[in-house]
Amino acid sequence: MRAMVIDRIVSLADDEAPLASVELPDPEPGPGEVRIRVSACGVCHTELDEIEGRTAPPRLPVVPGHEIVGRVDKIGKSATRFAVGDRVGVGWIHASSGEPDENLSPDFEATGRDVDGGYAEYMTVPETYAYPIPEVFSDAEAAPLLCAGGVGYRALRLTGLEDGQRLGLTGFGGSAHIVLQILRQTHPNSEVYVFARDADAREFALELGAVWAGDTTDRSPKPVHAIIDTTPAWKPVVEAMANLVPGGRLVINAIRKEAGDKDYLQHLSYRKHLWLEKEIKTVANVTHQDIAEFLPIAAEVPLRPQVETYRLEEANRALLELKRGPVRGAKVLLID
Repeated sequence: MRAMVIDRIVSLADDEAPLASVELPDPEPGPGEVRIRVSACGVCHTELDEIEGRTAPPRLPVVPGHEIVGRVDKIGKSATRFAVGDRVGVGWIHASSGEPDENLSPDFEATGRDVDGGYAEYMTVPETYAYPIPEVFSDAEAAPLLCAGGVGYRALRLTGLEDGQRLGLTGFGGSAHIVLQILRQTHPNSEVYVFARDADAREFALELGAVWAGDTTDRSPKPVHAIIDTTPAWKPVVEAMANLVPGGRLVINAIRKEAGDKDYLQHLSYRKHLWLEKEIKTVANVTHQDIAEFLPIAAEVPLRPQVETYRLEEANRALLELKRGPVRGAKVLLID
């Protein structure tokens, strides 16, 4: 099968082609697994973290990609949930303990990091961690729902936001533009304020229903009850804390933060940013239950992720564009 693989840890500032194009044997499903013929795979910032070593794969080479949509084409022994031809998706969680807190379990395996993922024509997954894709979505539209959507849904739940309270989003890429649309279904009386450094991203947020959009360092017209940060930087964390109401919560939806602007933490003021019982909480991975709950909600809205598509062989270009930004919506590789 055709695949793109991470075969070394490298900075994209030094190497504009970090993935290698290779031919690999078709994988075979083990007991309780299904094999998927991949049709689409989203491009996520986590792939940059893998390539550049912030969340390095435990072995190399590895096939990245964890926003996967395709059709079951082979079924392993004792697997019974799906039939050949069923359209399914796979997210960041490839396998874990199955407990409610499986996202924190030492058994957690990440798709495209700990095991081969979706930048390939085929991949295998335990059937428990594959999900039926609602018919309302095309393959390309469904791909970012498997991570940007699923983990965005988890981040929204972790804010503890009540309907009618104000939500802030700092950074407005693949996940945030989905969260804004989710909120209109789950919290119809809540207003959304967006903080983004790019003017096009701010305009996009307003088009999707944000009541206000400003720069990362701006102050919102009203303080917000919760903020979800989806950026790889430290500056938005500091600035977000200044926009929270007393007792407000910042939820950081990122696996790693880059070191480039870490010195911005020196701007942190206890009185201005942390006092009055403000909280910071991080999102760690995602559970299979998050994705299973989220997809029907996404279909009910229905969400309309904005996507830009690339061929599998263009994965390096997609990653470079994601790294350099700005991004409007999500990037998706078309495999099949």
